[in-house]
Amino acid sequence: MADETGLLLQPLVRRTWGPRGQPPVLYSWDRRDRLSVISVLGVSPHRRRLTLFFRMYSSNVCHRDFQQFAIEVMRHFPRGVVWVLDRWSVHRAAASRLQKRFPRRFCVEWLPPYAPELNPVEQVWTRTKYGRLANYIPEDLNALRRSARLALRHLGNQQTSLKSCFIHAKLKL
Repeated sequence: MADETGLLLQPLVRRTWGPRGQPPVLYSWDRRDRLSVISVLGVSPHRRRLTLFFRMYSSNVCHRDFQQFAIEVMRHFPRGVVWVLDRWSVHRAAASRLQKRFPRRFCVEWLPPYAPELNPVEQVWTRTKYGRLANYIPEDLNALRRSARLALRHLGNQQTSLKSCFIHAKLKL
């Protein structure tokens, strides 16, 4: 399962606690700089162990970026990978190229259109953006990159959290 998201320098404001009568105030940049992040939840076929792969980009993700990322992920699965992708144009372009280049090692199953609730990686973004990075105001893109990397690595080290992403999508492992 693969998906992409954007992380902004602007904080994702969420409800939080504060002293009565003194609502917390966030002072942030008025900049629109962002990071793009690709993430894949890999499932080993025999042990059903979950692995979170991700990569960050300073610009919008294009089909070449996804294609290169997919090749890196496939190195961890030498017998081949079944990719479950949404129908985003970047995925479709990269998938057609990868199926020609690796006809036996790259197989694609497409999610139905407009069905993000079926993609467990959406829960990875929810836990990262609305959880660990909520109300976070980074100094610059490098601080955002470091914090996002730590949040994703922390989530990737928790098998129960990754399994709950599949449970939320009502998918069996």
